[in-house]
Amino acid sequence: MAALSHLRIVEIGSAAATSYCARLFADFGAAVQKIEPPAGDPLRRAAPLTPKGNSAWFAFLNFNKSSIALDPDDSKAVSRLTELIGGCDILLDGRDVDAADCPEIDLAELKRRHPGLIHLEASWFGGEGPYAKFEATDSTIRALVGLVKLVGPAGGTPMHAPDFQTGIFAGLWGFIAAASSVLGRMQDGHGRSSRLSIFESSIAVTEYIMFEAFARGDIMRRIGVNRFWPTFPVGIYETKQGWLGVTTVTPAQWRSFCEMLGLPELRDDASLFMGVDRLQHVDVIESKFIPKLKTRTAQEWFAEGLRRKIPIVPVPAIADLIADEEKRARGAIVPVMIGDESGFTAGSMQRLTGTPPRKGGAVSDIGEQMLGSAHVTAAAGATAPAAQGQKRLPLEGIRVVDFSMGWAGPVCTRTLADLGADVIKIEATQYPDWWRGVDRRRAYVQEQMYEKSVRYCIMNRNKRGITLDLTRPQGLALAKRLLADADLVVDNYSVEVLPKMGLGYDVLSKLNPKLVMMSMSAFGAGSSHRDCRAYGSTLEQGSGLPSVVGDPDGPPVMSHTAFGDAVGGLNGCAAVLTALIHARLTGKGQFIDLAQIECMMPFAAPWITAHSIDGKQPVKYGNRHPDFVPHGCFRCSGQDTGQDNWIMVAVSSDAMWPKLATLLGRADWASDAKLKTAAGRRAIESEIEAAIVAWTVARDPEVAMTELQAAGIAAGVARLPIELLQDPQLHARGFIQYVDRAFIGKHPQPSMPFRESNEPFAIRSAPPTLGQHNREILGGLLGLSEAEIIKLTRDGIIGTEMLMEEQLVKEKKRAAG
Repeated sequence: MAALSHLRIVEIGSAAATSYCARLFADFGAAVQKIEPPAGDPLRRAAPLTPKGNSAWFAFLNFNKSSIALDPDDSKAVSRLTELIGGCDILLDGRDVDAADCPEIDLAELKRRHPGLIHLEASWFGGEGPYAKFEATDSTIRALVGLVKLVGPAGGTPMHAPDFQTGIFAGLWGFIAAASSVLGRMQDGHGRSSRLSIFESSIAVTEYIMFEAFARGDIMRRIGVNRFWPTFPVGIYETKQGWLGVTTVTPAQWRSFCEMLGLPELRDDASLFMGVDRLQHVDVIESKFIPKLKTRTAQEWFAEGLRRKIPIVPVPAIADLIADEEKRARGAIVPVMIGDESGFTAGSMQRLTGTPPRKGGAVSDIGEQMLGSAHVTAAAGATAPAAQGQKRLPLEGIRVVDFSMGWAGPVCTRTLADLGADVIKIEATQYPDWWRGVDRRRAYVQEQMYEKSVRYCIMNRNKRGITLDLTRPQGLALAKRLLADADLVVDNYSVEVLPKMGLGYDVLSKLNPKLVMMSMSAFGAGSSHRDCRAYGSTLEQGSGLPSVVGDPDGPPVMSHTAFGDAVGGLNGCAAVLTALIHARLTGKGQFIDLAQIECMMPFAAPWITAHSIDGKQPVKYGNRHPDFVPHGCFRCSGQDTGQDNWIMVAVSSDAMWPKLATLLGRADWASDAKLKTAAGRRAIESEIEAAIVAWTVARDPEVAMTELQAAGIAAGVARLPIELLQDPQLHARGFIQYVDRAFIGKHPQPSMPFRESNEPFAIRSAPPTLGQHNREILGGLLGLSEAEIIKLTRDGIIGTEMLMEEQLVKEKKRAAG
């Protein structure tokens, strides 16, 4: 039985976010009924198109669903839709983005009659706040959340990726909201209602840079194509054949990179010890290593990097992804049927090994029922009586043992903790979370700088923290005692680390059959590249996305310093929620082999699908758009004083065009019949763009956005991530919360992008200091005596202070002797 085959989903409205959310349920067997108007979901017409005019984007979002066509003018449409919703478990509602002629329904009455109904409503801005009525597109949202301004040439126009990003982020968050509600309903009978902000959903990938800037006080700026603050090198470089993604973070990786290239003068320069130091000498450093990279192919450098444990990876074209046999075998690339056209697309990245997802499927025609998806009038739990008393958080009662560090794993477990799970984070004084800092020099440790890292804090709130030396029998035994009664264990180490310690799934599943275990490695436990070192930047570099970003004749372009981390974390959270639902139903745990590089592939999915069918090289549009004309990033006032001010503007419908033309003072354009369609406007696109620049360059970006939005035109200021801490929309919705913590004091924290009962999820506890809960957990939960805890501390099995480099060397010598 598929993990979610007991669930019935109804999807209404037209929003990429709810469509992707529904597809994630369909991947694991849920029966999804997509409600469309007789003309079909508007996304069926979104570029890129196949040779027969089918939308590759729509295909990726919607295979393995049934389609039900309802005409709002039909007298029976309302009663039919009411019946469908009354018989489902989850209603996914995208009408606020585009109603798509959905018949009117009385939701309040439906929820009263079906108290177990789970309802997820998606909108651009969460339905309230100063931006609530704003027009928006994928690109204007990404501009507002700080995902545009830092990409591109220094001093030139910011570059931004094509559409399809915000729908994937929000779809993942929507699935997390709905799936956690399923688990909550299993406990208390409540059908929860959640309101999802697409704007806030995308902040998951921005928050790291936002809070690094807050902590350091650094002024971020655009520093060039494939260059990113706060470390260097993180970029894509040309080789003798092909492009190579390069990332060096730790001092050891930098030294190995220099040795590989035969550059001892860079390796031994003490002023280049840390990545932030190297950022001050970018041009000089690149002038030395770029010629070296051009002496060998990308594949040859990759093989050498594997041997030296350096995070480098070849940058594939879309055709390379489709031809990758390992990705097909793993289900990262799957077959898809669209009418009588067959091709490939990105599959499910949540690789549950016990209840695997479907490997591909077909896209329904308008009104076509998929085989095995017949309507059920009383879905499981849909009419369960609501429990009395105080409402619980959806994941209360679930215990998580968290071995993850950095960003990807901790954002997964942080989300579970925010939703009520008891997350126990395990570190070691020898090897604490690397987001506390990788600097082990005496001053850093003695000043306890590892307790002052804001980036660590934002990823680890609402958790409890202990230290255990897992390399020693006492620490390993205590970890096993915790795991014996846990529901979930998560790690994002290299694939061999926990198994070598005796904590592999083969061991733990015998100890605890209900245990779900997720490994979040870069390439997957079964991959031929399983030993490749990687960061979030490596994952983007290897995903195929950079090959479709940028100018037509330009290099592959990265969009972020560490794009893949947040993406891997959200996919990991979706995966474990699916497995936990199955475990609660059956009592059976399973192993999840999450390959984080595969989690990035949905962002390239439309081009994968289109290219697999037509064989044509994907078109790179730069800052233009295949459907919206005009569309781009335009300079605002302040350039004469050195300010870097920009605004994203998108005419996302033909009805929006005369409004913009009128605002620009071009009544002739507004009334010109030849310009009524995007295809007609394409002929004078450059002229239109020049007119927009002439208008925006005379205005402050905030003023320009206000005027454009007042006229009903989609626009968003291209913000720096740090500016989000003062964003009026985020403050109005309580997205920014404040936490008081030892060593740091009061500091801001991001919140969740969805809320129940119109209230944000509260931050219940500050992030733990190193080993803060040793006594609480080892004594209170495992029953150790005070004398036993004191001995563990004396023996260095547990502790509350990070070891310096020289102390770590002594520890290693002692262990070896």
